[in-house]
Amino acid sequence: LLICARKQERLLPTAAVKEALEERIGEIEAGESREVGRAERRRLREQIVDEMLPRAFTRSRRTRAYIDTESGWMVIDAASEKQAEEVVSLLRETLGSLPALLPAPAEHPAEVLSRWLLEDSAPADFVAGDACELRDAEEKSGVVRISGGDLSSDEVLAHLRAGKRAVKLALTWDERFSFTLADDLSLKRLRMAEELLDTLDDEIEDPAVRFETEFALFAL
Repeated sequence: LLICARKQERLLPTAAVKEALEERIGEIEAGESREVGRAERRRLREQIVDEMLPRAFTRSRRTRAYIDTESGWMVIDAASEKQAEEVVSLLRETLGSLPALLPAPAEHPAEVLSRWLLEDSAPADFVAGDACELRDAEEKSGVVRISGGDLSSDEVLAHLRAGKRAVKLALTWDERFSFTLADDLSLKRLRMAEELLDTLDDEIEDPAVRFETEFALFAL
């Protein structure tokens, strides 16, 4: 089930509100020969915002998600956990209930990713890429980021043996998808392999049909 949530926001520049507020205060102080206090300034600002909002520009943000009813997964294409949670909350409110929980693995993902690198023991369909982020479990400042490097090098392995853990790891799955897996199990920089994209029929001209085809290819 493919869904799309839209959040619409009204854009009200702070500078415009401030300018209108100063003009309103100036008129009051000049016309009534008195100074406007802090509480009144606050009330005036709220009044101005209420007046300006209906005329403000709007901005929409769309977030796509899909629900795999057979395997029991919901996948949300969101840039942050907060944005993903907004979609889950909206679905709960719309449906009345939604028994969705974050994944709860038996072992911490950082331990698993670190072991894959240390022991070269990733499952056969996963291949480590050339980027990772290593973090010291006890010192938040102890971070090593590697990009475009050999993750089996002595330098990387030495960091892991010294106690750092892989909290992000670039991976390729089944030669079909490349992505970065984080220790919260989020996927970043997800890309289809060119070979997979080549299986799409270039003669599909209907945008809706092509979209459905790409979605099926991705989700399955």
